[in-house]
Amino acid sequence: MAEMSSCKDWKPFMAMIAIEFAFATVNILLKEVLEHGMNDLVFITYRLSISAVFLAPFGHFFERKSRPKLTVGILCCLFISAVVGTSVTQFLFLLGIRHTSATFACAFINMVPVITFMMALPFGLEKVNIKRNSGKAKVAGTLVCIAGGILLIVYKGVPLFNRSNSKSETQNHSHSTEKWTLGCIALTAGTLFWSSWFVIQSNISKRYPCQYTSTAIVTFFGAIQSAVLSLCTSRQLSIWIPKGKIEFISILYAGMIGSGLCYVGMAWCVKKKGPVFTAAFSPLVQIMAAMLDIPILHEQLYLGSLLGSITVIVGLYILLWGKDKEMQNCSSKVAQAAEDSLSRETRQQDTKEQETQLEVITVSCDSSHPRDQVA
Repeated sequence: MAEMSSCKDWKPFMAMIAIEFAFATVNILLKEVLEHGMNDLVFITYRLSISAVFLAPFGHFFERKSRPKLTVGILCCLFISAVVGTSVTQFLFLLGIRHTSATFACAFINMVPVITFMMALPFGLEKVNIKRNSGKAKVAGTLVCIAGGILLIVYKGVPLFNRSNSKSETQNHSHSTEKWTLGCIALTAGTLFWSSWFVIQSNISKRYPCQYTSTAIVTFFGAIQSAVLSLCTSRQLSIWIPKGKIEFISILYAGMIGSGLCYVGMAWCVKKKGPVFTAAFSPLVQIMAAMLDIPILHEQLYLGSLLGSITVIVGLYILLWGKDKEMQNCSSKVAQAAEDSLSRETRQQDTKEQETQLEVITVSCDSSHPRDQVA
């Protein structure tokens, strides 16, 4: 029984590791697609459309018996979730990746858990007791993580690899300062939107706990939003035609895996473990992306990106240490309360047994008394 419980506890961990690896692969493919000149919003529209079509049958067959009725309120929440979690957020991250790099963009994702934690506080999803060490660690981790984010934005630093044939040098010595700044702004906005999605998803998971159906609806709304944005920014029909095998592969993979199964998995993890736990695995994206990005695509890594990423990760795990200590304290309190309750119940039961025994003795004495009188 204990082994089964341990296996269930590990499922969210394993799911999030697989999800972050899939996201890292998506980021690498996105960078390649953008290098080939594909329109950002067209890619997002195709990606989300494929995701909706891919997930709809799963929702129909697996959740049709347990699916609650869709209300206007739930549909509004799903529409907002599409804005902050798919269409606008993906556009901002694609814009950031275009003007920086996949590894640098993943560094911004490291701030998502801390921003999610700060956003969850007003809604009561997270609490901070500054008198305890766990509360102090949460505050300290948040401040360190914010400092790392600021370092990422304001300091680029020197390149750490000397590559004469790197893409960075062949393209006018990497990105200009203006493009790098624009990429940082886009990534900052995308990080804020992405953090908001976890908080909104926490509410959706309680009101509509059907991951396949809700994700299919969200990606459907996101596809419509992206298509409208694309048509507003460009009327050229030629941008809607994929060019080359890499674009087809990237669209299919990003749609079915990146925006399909990954979103389903994250929604499930938010339901099981909460928004901060799910967001806490974000640093794995950067590590995995760097393992693919630097040796395969020959992207450059800068000192500012490295220092900022290290600072963000240190702050993140200070925050997670505080959260873990807080959960341990809560567990010990619950265990102590259960033990006290059991002790009270045992004492009450013993008292009742004693009272019952006294009543039996009293009745026995009363019943024997008339016979003595007759005698």
